[in-house]
Amino acid sequence: MRRVAKLSAACIASAALALTATACGSTSSDNDSGSPASGDGKGVKVGIAFDVGGRGDRSFNDSAARGADKAKKEFGGDIKELTAKTSDTEADREQRLSDLADAGYNPIVGVGYAYAASMTKVAAKYPKTTFGIVDSVVNGKNVDSITFTEEQGSYLAGVAAALKTKTKHVGFIGGVDVPLIKKFEAGYVQGVKDTDPKIKIDTQYLSHGSDTSGFASPDKGKEAAQGMLDNGADVIYSAAGSSGNGAIEAVAGKKGAWAIGVDSDQYSIPGLAKYKNSILTSVVKNVDVGVYDLVKSVHDGKPLTGTNTYSLAKNGVSLSTSGGFIDDIKAKLDAAQKKIVDGSIKVKTTP
Repeated sequence: MRRVAKLSAACIASAALALTATACGSTSSDNDSGSPASGDGKGVKVGIAFDVGGRGDRSFNDSAARGADKAKKEFGGDIKELTAKTSDTEADREQRLSDLADAGYNPIVGVGYAYAASMTKVAAKYPKTTFGIVDSVVNGKNVDSITFTEEQGSYLAGVAAALKTKTKHVGFIGGVDVPLIKKFEAGYVQGVKDTDPKIKIDTQYLSHGSDTSGFASPDKGKEAAQGMLDNGADVIYSAAGSSGNGAIEAVAGKKGAWAIGVDSDQYSIPGLAKYKNSILTSVVKNVDVGVYDLVKSVHDGKPLTGTNTYSLAKNGVSLSTSGGFIDDIKAKLDAAQKKIVDGSIKVKTTP
């Protein structure tokens, strides 16, 4: 994908799907990936602070990990990973970023909105280190704010859901009731209603505010989805991190029902293979591209900074076609996408 243009930081200030990791103590886990940085100085030393769930969540964090892995494969070097727990505090987040900077990692990527405040402070203390934040905006001369138009991809998911539901009843499960996830809900609901205003939509959030357990509780996702299925919904879209895996499992247990995945192409995720025939599509959010672009820019000596927004027009978000389950409605989806790209459809960012 070509690199996106820098855009204004306005109106994205509270984005994202992440929580953090602690570099010390019992509130985090860490992992070194690969060998030490190459002796010729051309390798990369990437520090990644994952959201709760970390690498292996089959969704948001895994997408970020793919970007770092691609960079390491291409340039050589070392990746240091830290994974958040729901008990993390602001002090934990600041310490985590500081420890990565002290250890010489550059760039350092915070995967999610929870890093905004801590990164603002830490980046100012380490002006020679480049930081990246996914799904939020941090104003700093050495910070790359990597944002996405989640609402646009979610609108297409809403169109697909409206065209595929047999019961005229669909559902949306959000991990945490925060502005970022509201963008997913807003786009999905608008896409459904623009396609068929008579369709009923159930909405449920798994946690609220500072409680981020909704992003890492597959049991909660499964329970919420089962409730919607029992209530008559037959297409359920989850924007809930690894909690969405539980929702997919529940949907797979009901004949004729469809799940819509998020962030990664979940049909193609090995850990979800036994449910793939129930995954209608996924709203793919190319976090991997944003992370790779940042690492490459640092490697090339021209660090990205400012706000870089990955939109539908630039393939920053898209609807997966794996499984061929939406092939029969492709023309209508393509028409909706064209209208979003040319501005005929303005997708809302709040429900």
